[in-house]
Amino acid sequence: MTPEERTSLEERIVDVLKTVYDPEIPVDIYNLGLIYRIEVNDDATVDIDMTFTAPTCPAAEYILEDVRQKVEALEGVKGSNVELVFEPEWDKDMMSEEAKMDLGLL
Repeated sequence: MTPEERTSLEERIVDVLKTVYDPEIPVDIYNLGLIYRIEVNDDATVDIDMTFTAPTCPAAEYILEDVRQKVEALEGVKGSNVELVFEPEWDKDMMSEEAKMDLGLL
């Protein structure tokens, strides 16, 4: 995979992650700051580290499966590993400015 192909795939992954929502929050998981790491490997698999706003998120399984399905549906992705992490602990400062505006925090 060339550097250009990797960059293009990373951009498409970010775009698709912006279509994943926590059913309780009207902002996508990317702009909420829940995605900590996206790594495209040489074998076209993708590793993603993500978190939730709370460790006891009732929609956790739904959101994780939505991420997996959408990322793996992208052309050029051969598989994904979505890892749920809680370090560092999420806080509202991790949100994008757009997310803060949407939630009335600015």
